[in-house]
Amino acid sequence: MHKLLPAGLVLALAAPLSALADTPSDIRALRQEIDAMRAAYEARLQSLEQRLEAAEAAAAASPSTASVPASAAAQAGAPPLQAPEPAAPPAVAATAPGGANAFNPSMSLILSGLYTRTSQDPASYAITGFQLPTGAEAGPGTRGLSLAESELGFAASIDPWLRGAANIALHPDDTVSVEEAYIQTTSLGNGLSLKAGRFFSGVGYLNPQHAHTWDFVDNPLAYQALLGTQYGDDGVQLAWLAPIDQYVELGAEIGRGRSFPGSDSARNGAGMTALTAHTGGDVGVSHSWRAGLSILNAKASDQSLVATNAAGQTVTNAFSGSTRVWVADAVWKWAPNGNATRTSFKLQGEYLRSTRSGSLVYDVGNADSTGLYRVVQSGWYVQGVYQFMPSWRVGLRTERLDPGTPDYGLNSASFASTGFHPRKNSLMLDFSPSEFSRVRLQLAQDRSREGVSDKQVFLQYQMSLGAHGAHSY
Repeated sequence: MHKLLPAGLVLALAAPLSALADTPSDIRALRQEIDAMRAAYEARLQSLEQRLEAAEAAAAASPSTASVPASAAAQAGAPPLQAPEPAAPPAVAATAPGGANAFNPSMSLILSGLYTRTSQDPASYAITGFQLPTGAEAGPGTRGLSLAESELGFAASIDPWLRGAANIALHPDDTVSVEEAYIQTTSLGNGLSLKAGRFFSGVGYLNPQHAHTWDFVDNPLAYQALLGTQYGDDGVQLAWLAPIDQYVELGAEIGRGRSFPGSDSARNGAGMTALTAHTGGDVGVSHSWRAGLSILNAKASDQSLVATNAAGQTVTNAFSGSTRVWVADAVWKWAPNGNATRTSFKLQGEYLRSTRSGSLVYDVGNADSTGLYRVVQSGWYVQGVYQFMPSWRVGLRTERLDPGTPDYGLNSASFASTGFHPRKNSLMLDFSPSEFSRVRLQLAQDRSREGVSDKQVFLQYQMSLGAHGAHSY
């Protein structure tokens, strides 16, 4: 018993010493495991970085803009200010190279219907003091239930350098027209972009926008009387966005001149030129603004115009000459902390001034009297739209035209000037159940015709199907 006790003590003391003797080898093993894990982690991280660089290079080679619903963009109206997007839907990113849908375009369809009630016959609609082109889409349109203009849109990237877009208008009378069909560069760099084809001119604020993005059922009188409702042309547009914090965009256009105030002809040269300049920015986190100045020059040859002579009769005249239209526009938007989900306010206005100079053939087919013709006319509108709760907006627009004092030369006796200034006031209320749909009620008192007050009621629906690009500011 006494011999076993010392032996146990020796063994107890030897065990820790043996453990200490093995500690260096264990430390070396742990260090080797850590080194192996570090090497594997660094290799994995390097692989991920290489994959990220490859993905960024592919994205740069095929630029795209994410699609958002049309009605959501139309309701946004809130800061911060961003560079304007093209009026047509931008291209949707292509799938991986070789994919079955790699070259399929994004598609959208805007469905719109309208009920119109007027106290005056729309067939006799005219704007006193203004000669409008035959077939002009001025006035409230037809009475009763009808389809409004629907829009079919296509857009896609063509290659790393170009994208294409087209907007097809489906009219209530079962006719079809091409509103826009163009190609646009995507990688010129230095803030430059070149567009070629058919497109809405960038002059003013409302002109580049499609009808379903308007805050009211119709375009202002100034657009109807001086730009034929909306100016579009076949041509080329060069735009430059300054690479600075302040939003500055300059544009230049050259076109065929096929639309009023120009007229299509067989000329080789350009029938239209336009210059645009816009700037804007943010004021704090709740306010933003944009303002601009544009000029459009157009040529006309034997342009058919409908007018009212001194005897109150409707006659058709023919104008040949040039027209210059200046457009000044301004927009201010407010939303608490830049969030327009619940409430927002947008105030916008434009002033248009048109100078026409040339010759006028009075009463074509009857009098055929030719004389000099010069006139300076103008018009303006101001409107405000307030979103007072989610999905609900109310808006008010007031507008006025100045027909000027036309100089008809030898035909002066055939026309009478009363100094009447056409004007109109509109009130609208709209409800958007979702970001894809909208229902609008609009009341208007239209005094475009001297001595006549036309009380108008519009009930409109607009539905968005498919992928539709973000709209401009």
